[in-house]
Amino acid sequence: MTLKVNTITDAAGTGAPNIPDGVTIAGTALASVPQMEYTSSASEPASPSDGALWWDSVNDLFKMYVNDAWYGVDYTDLPPSPIGSRGLFGGGYTTSFSNVIDYVTISTTGNATDFGNLTAVRHDLSSCSGNGRGLFGGGSSGSPKNIIDYVTIATPGNATDFGNLTVARQDLSACSDGTYGLFGGGIAYGSKSNVIDYVTIATTGNAVDFGNLTAARQRVAGVSNQTYGLFGGGRNSSNAVVNTIDYVTIATPGNATDFGDLTLARQGLAACSDLTRGLFGGGYTTSYSNVIDYVIIATTGNATDFGDLTVVRDSLAACSDGIYGLFGGGQASGAAITNIMDSVSTATTGNATDFGDLTIARDSLAACSGD
Repeated sequence: MTLKVNTITDAAGTGAPNIPDGVTIAGTALASVPQMEYTSSASEPASPSDGALWWDSVNDLFKMYVNDAWYGVDYTDLPPSPIGSRGLFGGGYTTSFSNVIDYVTISTTGNATDFGNLTAVRHDLSSCSGNGRGLFGGGSSGSPKNIIDYVTIATPGNATDFGNLTVARQDLSACSDGTYGLFGGGIAYGSKSNVIDYVTIATTGNAVDFGNLTAARQRVAGVSNQTYGLFGGGRNSSNAVVNTIDYVTIATPGNATDFGDLTLARQGLAACSDLTRGLFGGGYTTSYSNVIDYVIIATTGNATDFGDLTVVRDSLAACSDGIYGLFGGGQASGAAITNIMDSVSTATTGNATDFGDLTIARDSLAACSGD
């Protein structure tokens, strides 16, 4: 166990307490525990101890004092996170094509609120996020689209044109490392696609070819951490429903590699992650599914059972804030279109619980999250 204390105040609230006999932890007087030295200055600190840290503010360098000398310390910033506290659900189909974008605070159960509208009504689209932006790509309103829209996740409002996919298609999937957004698979005018294309999320413009999935397929689900993107399930060119999971290194364009298998072959599923675990929920094989399974994104291998959704359904969407995962909308048994949102704790296996409702029931929608 680690106990960290920033401040101790006496019972009267008048300041730091006076403890004349000192404080001893595990036989060591607190005053004798060495404290990390840290200095931010334009010149070298005087008389540093071994292990002292110094931010050289003139040269913007981080240094450590070791064996009577200062040494530079290299560090690398992580890319922006592809997830965040606000979840967005966009597009879909009710009795007609939709341009609705809803939003929720993922950590707080409750019904969704109107966010704004996509630039065009469509269903069977996909979504990813990073740098505070949510992107919605592809889809159909009677024919496949190459549209990519974007919104600023922190500011409700209508979407703006971002650019175009390399190939117009629907039933595709998307994922992101927070810097690059990938759009993979789908179907265009009757032909299943293995295309993966990508964009730099912070910069509007058309997508560029990234590589190919291991096999062409539609109705696939995408999930990612800050390094790897996974594409799971779907229906292939022979119209067989598959359990395949592919993966790519998002920062390095190239073809996908086999990752492992889902616990159950299915199409029309949804996926989200906490950047360690990737969860795949729902879908359709020969019947609607409530299965949630998970993988460790950094480690290739087959998926493991996680639990069940509250309702069997496919054509749903999912997002996460890194603690909770939400699965929203979809089509349930009897072809009933639903507004249900379920919640799971991504770090703890178990069945989903009710979160609230979307503003309108719809299936074939897309979801992302961010701040």
